[in-house]
Amino acid sequence: MFNPSREQVRSFFIDAWRKHGARELLTPLETIAADILENHPEYHALVTDPEAVDRDFSPEDGQVNPFLHLSLHLAIEEQLSIDQPPGLRSAFDAACAKRGNRHDALHDVLECLGETIFNAQRNNTAPDGMAYLDCVRRRAGLL
Repeated sequence: MFNPSREQVRSFFIDAWRKHGARELLTPLETIAADILENHPEYHALVTDPEAVDRDFSPEDGQVNPFLHLSLHLAIEEQLSIDQPPGLRSAFDAACAKRGNRHDALHDVLECLGETIFNAQRNNTAPDGMAYLDCVRRRAGLL
């Protein structure tokens, strides 16, 4: 999935969760998605709702888009697996040690990734990998 549509992303998470619950064979990416969902019980009802594919989550209404949140988690897991940007994995390990909890450390990284994407979109530039890494390092207490 290099440029999936909104519906494809949502269907991916919904189907991964369904397959997980049915104990069906999962692809490696679906396994990661199911693991992410395991850590987000607040989204279980959502990913079992077939209407969720078309639902809107408006920031103006104070809503967080759960599919965006899950997608950022998935992106971070991929980045950690390949240590991209270089140094992310060691900064994340430090964040885990500081927070004492992998999931909380992931949320720190998620905040940094979200900020990096927001700044890139606002400035019409490519995401700044060094700013992203510095943000993670700051949250981990390394800077």
